[in-house]
Amino acid sequence: MIFKTIFMFTLYFTPYFFILFGNVETNWAMMSLWMLMGLGMAGIGLSVMHDANHGAFSKSKKVNDWMGYSMNLIGSNAFVWKIQHNVLHHSFTNIEGADEDIAMPFVLRFSPHQKLRWFHRFQHLYAWFLYGLMTLLRLFVSDFVRLKHYKDLKLTGSPKNFRKELMISISWKAFYIGYILVLPIVLNPGFAGIIILSFFIMQFICGFILALIFQTAHVMPSCEYPLPNDEGKIENSWAVHELITTTNYSPTSRWFSWLIGGLNYQVEHHLFSNVSHVHYREISKIVRQTAEEFNLPYNSEKSFGSAVVNHAKMLRALGTGKMDLAMAKVK
Repeated sequence: MIFKTIFMFTLYFTPYFFILFGNVETNWAMMSLWMLMGLGMAGIGLSVMHDANHGAFSKSKKVNDWMGYSMNLIGSNAFVWKIQHNVLHHSFTNIEGADEDIAMPFVLRFSPHQKLRWFHRFQHLYAWFLYGLMTLLRLFVSDFVRLKHYKDLKLTGSPKNFRKELMISISWKAFYIGYILVLPIVLNPGFAGIIILSFFIMQFICGFILALIFQTAHVMPSCEYPLPNDEGKIENSWAVHELITTTNYSPTSRWFSWLIGGLNYQVEHHLFSNVSHVHYREISKIVRQTAEEFNLPYNSEKSFGSAVVNHAKMLRALGTGKMDLAMAKVK
């Protein structure tokens, strides 16, 4: 974890310092540096921030808190993310109205229980572009919208704590815009236009990677979308619920797993989110064996490529209503 943390921060900040002080001479060189930063930004999110905000980066709560702020360092808000991801997504995976990871803007339909619109039939074509906008939306819009929403749900604590977190979010985002955009333009005034363009390219690369890694784990043909009964309860236990709503992919690729923070083992992550991802590979052997022993599903794609293909098929099925018909037949 220490080596990976150093690697990801180096991948992010080395191009940044070249941008500031490296006397970059061409637009293409400048843009290439920003693209590398996009990879580093995604790496920090997947391999450092994610574990830290789950309390799995270190045994020390203070270390986890400080490393969790790496999310603020790259433009988002750790407090909001913890509520959205740790509380809502991990507790209510793929449950319509509770899991905000499938509660996308109306242009995307990630659940058969959501309203079907005519343009959803094309979402398997345009969703990929929208994925690239994820971090930009978090930076400028969704963090604030969610913070207000969580206040209304009484998830942010006291009104005083809400105001505190709002000011923290504004301050971090102002700092982020200052160091990532304003300072490079001030030090490279002749590249102002290409810097602004490259900033959006960096955000797109990071957003696309993050969205693809997470959506191929839950918006899949192998995943289920349970609804609570009339008493507001889910049929299965929490652990079984996580098994039927989550999919692994590329379990044999060590280098890929290393790069994406072990999140190809999403089943293990959902069952043991407070355990560092460096252990997921070994844990997966036990989980698979136990699932087979109790005749429970253990969803896994052989490769990331096959996961992406099946995710696209799922987007099309949800966009045309075919998934709705399949669920009706099951009932």
